[in-house]
Amino acid sequence: MSSTDTATTTAILWDFGGVFTSSPFEAFNTLEDKLGVPKDFIRQTNAINPEHNAWAQFESNSVSLDDFDDLFAAESEARGHRIPGKEVIAVLSGQLRPRMVEVLKVCKARYKVACITNNVKAGEGPGMARGKGKANAVAEVMSLFDLVVESSVEGVRKPNPEIYTRTCQRLGVACDEAIFLDDLGINLKPAKALGMRTIKVVSESQAIEDLAALTGLTFP
Repeated sequence: MSSTDTATTTAILWDFGGVFTSSPFEAFNTLEDKLGVPKDFIRQTNAINPEHNAWAQFESNSVSLDDFDDLFAAESEARGHRIPGKEVIAVLSGQLRPRMVEVLKVCKARYKVACITNNVKAGEGPGMARGKGKANAVAEVMSLFDLVVESSVEGVRKPNPEIYTRTCQRLGVACDEAIFLDDLGINLKPAKALGMRTIKVVSESQAIEDLAALTGLTFP
C-alpha cells in the first residue's frame, strides 16, 4: 500500500450482518439441520433471481412480512423443501463481534464512517430495522456511525450501485475516497466498480488485518 492510498481515504463504509456479527448463513445452516434440509439450501434459494425474489422484495420493503412468509415458502417449495419465510426471519439475528466494534471506534476518530445494510422491518437483531433485547446492543453500535443507510428505508438494496452512491453523497465524499467492507462478493463488485477499495470479510481477524493494511491504523 502506498502513502497516497492512505491519504486519499476519507470514509470507511461497513456492512453490518456478517461483519459486526456472526454470519447469518451460520444461523441458516442451523435451521436447515433442524428441518432436515440440505446445507445452504436457504442461501441457494436466495441466490435465484436475486434482484426480484422474495428476499430482495422484503429487504427493499416492497412486501410485508406476511407476504414474504408466503413468497419464500413458495420459492423453497419449488426447490423441494417448503420453508415459511417467518421461520427464516426468526433466526436471522447474529452475535455481535466486540473486537470489530472497537475497530470501528478507532476508524471513527480519523475517518467518516457509515453503515450500508440490507435489512428487513421485522424481528429482532442485527439484520432487522427494529427490535428489542439484542437490538439494544445493535442500536449502540449503530449510534457510532455518522450515517446508516438501510435497504428497508431506502427501497433499494445492495448490490444496486444507487445505494453506494447515495451513501457517499450524504457523507460528502467521493466514491474513490471510500473503503467498503462486506461479507458478500456480489455486494463488493459494484462498490469496486465505483472506485472504492473493498475488503471481503471472511473472518473477523482477516478483515481487521486487511483494514489495517489499507489504512495504516493499528487496531486492538
